Amino acid sequence: MLAGHSLKVGQLRGDEPMQVVSGRLDKPKVHFEAPPRDTLAAKLDQFIGWFNHSCNEQTLDPILRAALCHLWFVTLHPFEDGNGRITRALTDMALAQADNQSIRLYAMSVAILERRNDYYRILEQTQRGNLDVTAWVVWFLDTLEQTLDHAMAAIDGTLQKTRFWREHQDAGLSPEQIKVLNRLLDGGERGFEEGISASQYQKVAKVSKATATRHLADLLQKGCIDKLPGGGRSTRYQIKR
Repeated sequence: MLAGHSLKVGQLRGDEPMQVVSGRLDKPKVHFEAPPRDTLAAKLDQFIGWFNHSCNEQTLDPILRAALCHLWFVTLHPFEDGNGRITRALTDMALAQADNQSIRLYAMSVAILERRNDYYRILEQTQRGNLDVTAWVVWFLDTLEQTLDHAMAAIDGTLQKTRFWREHQDAGLSPEQIKVLNRLLDGGERGFEEGISASQYQKVAKVSKATATRHLADLLQKGCIDKLPGGGRSTRYQIKR
């Protein structure tokens, strides 16, 4: 958005060409141009009608419907700002309608943002090709599979964490020990995937070197952690499985 330019909130975009871009503000990459303003209202009405009626269409696969919904709306790009967010929200809504569940444990919008560069590549490829959207649907399904894998990993991690604290809830652990154990249980980049050393424990728990050594020995004795192969300063510890 240009400085001094106010957005038309709740209104369709203006008459200027709407280009879908990514990259730096001073060096944007144009992927495609949305339909002109004079045809937008009719095209948007067509999309809304299709979205509302296709929810109950028995012959349309619900996952395919979500893929088409995403591609169709992001192609229209009907507003001056927020089109990407609305597109991702509509996609998650379509998937939620397919699940027919009151509680959902995944959101595809996260995976799309993680694959942002690949996302713009496939959008550009689809827009500049013919009417065959097979490549887009394949990309969408692959991203959905990644989303579900991440959700299952998060669920497994939550279950493991719950079982661990149920087993050790009466172990009499200090707040510092609990803080470090939660970091180990959470995993990921901040979870010390290769185990934690005494010096790392000292930094995370903000305790002295002697206290860190004593805490780790106590956690070992209580069966909360295992010592990994190695010795001396290279000794590392991980959650006991």
